[in-house]
Amino acid sequence: MTDIVLVASGDLRESANVQCWPAQAAMEARLTDVLAGMGHTLTRAHPVKEDKGHGFIASQREGMDIFAGIDRDAKLIVAEAVWQYSHHVLPGLSTHRGPILTVANWSGEWPGLVGLLNLNGSLTKAGIPYASLWSEDFDDDFFRAGLSEWLETGTVTQDTTHVHSSGGDAGEDAELVASIADDLRRRKAILGVFDEGCMGMYNAIVPDDMLMALGLFKERLSQSALYHATNQVPKEEARAVYDWMVTKDMTFHLGTDPATELTEDQVIGQCAMYIAAVRMADDFGCEAIGIQYQQGLKDLLPASDLVEGMLNNDDRPDVTRADGSVIRQGQAIVHFNEVDECAAIDGVLTNRLHRALGQPVETTLHDLRWGGPDESGTHEGFVWVFEISGAAPPAHHAGGWAGSESFRQPAMFFPSGGGSLKGYAKPGEIIWSRIFIEDDRLKMDIGRGQSVELPEEEQLRRSNGTTPEWPIMNAILTGVSRDQMMARHKANHIQVAYADTAEAADRAMRAKAALAADLGIEVSYCGVTG
Repeated sequence: MTDIVLVASGDLRESANVQCWPAQAAMEARLTDVLAGMGHTLTRAHPVKEDKGHGFIASQREGMDIFAGIDRDAKLIVAEAVWQYSHHVLPGLSTHRGPILTVANWSGEWPGLVGLLNLNGSLTKAGIPYASLWSEDFDDDFFRAGLSEWLETGTVTQDTTHVHSSGGDAGEDAELVASIADDLRRRKAILGVFDEGCMGMYNAIVPDDMLMALGLFKERLSQSALYHATNQVPKEEARAVYDWMVTKDMTFHLGTDPATELTEDQVIGQCAMYIAAVRMADDFGCEAIGIQYQQGLKDLLPASDLVEGMLNNDDRPDVTRADGSVIRQGQAIVHFNEVDECAAIDGVLTNRLHRALGQPVETTLHDLRWGGPDESGTHEGFVWVFEISGAAPPAHHAGGWAGSESFRQPAMFFPSGGGSLKGYAKPGEIIWSRIFIEDDRLKMDIGRGQSVELPEEEQLRRSNGTTPEWPIMNAILTGVSRDQMMARHKANHIQVAYADTAEAADRAMRAKAALAADLGIEVSYCGVTG
């Protein structure tokens, strides 16, 4: 009888830990049964905290203390059915000698798959060996075969035959690519970082020296400065931004109870933050900015999500300087959600390249939240649910601003409320990519796909199976299966941008790969060839 140790990393917000605990407990019970049937015991390294109402590791210090009592040579499973803060367990995992297996349930209810991918990306960046598995019921052949292999060897063999190295050939756009790369190296650009390390995402922090080699430099800004600047915006200016969105026929689902409903005051507060963020980006000369928004700011202001969606859209409300001139009129100010600095690099490259190519510049990151067959039968194969926690640019939504809605952000995450910028992504050709760190080098995976339209009933099923307040892209990826994507992807986030046609998307993909390679990023095509 072999003993296997289990740990469960959780949120830093106790409200989320309590609400999500039943899903985690059910997953752990199923995993325990499966292992017992294979002749193994699974023992929690930390007890359920009955007084707290959950069994998650809820802080970095708690994680360190728990790992101090774990046999460093034991087989260890990190089981995740929820979003988790990777820094709660990363210190302990960094010195663990035994085989590590990260496991998630294949469910959209809570972001367990998102938490798993963030941990995997963080382990990859840290150079910590691990294996990974996922399953709907832990009884399928893929999961059981992988688990048996891990129990015997400490590894899991995954299919990554879809990955192809890129030589960085831009073809007809070679001169354009070289000019953008040269401009970044010569004139350089600034990323405004409103507090690093959102939600423990170690994988989303890029060391300065790696950025400097690309011509990118951080302006370290404080969310307290953003809070102050937001409070200096006159209410009439903030209301003008709100009125602008209303005239665009965006729908705000307003109520009267600020504790559970979206109120007009919350939206006006978000509009003031938008103005403050644009002005701060201008004051510091930032080409892109990222707002952490989860910790600290959530206790002071409504959520920044509506702000982020506006920023990433060319068609956005004007913001003026003190002299009355408009700041970057008709141009998106790239926002890298959740201060994901890998997404910041990607966003800047995409914005510059797509504008030069005459393609849509709006780009955003999404979580790889979930996915499965289209139950309406409209589309064959696997259809992903990409879903970011609050806002996507309206240009990505079917109907644009008029097809966008704002719902109150869930109270368990955002006590001060604030609205999302939700929509269902329009059908079209997409380029997807992800920059990540492995072996102390910046790398990029890039590929192609389509955002697809689904019948209303199927769309609602998917939305209600996740977080219905948040925007969704239903995507089919070219040449990449579900398990190949999970095996290879080193992040919870994926960057997406549209192109006008399939030919234009192929061209933009090749040019972006070449641009990244010119800047020294190691590029791989996934599911396609250059």
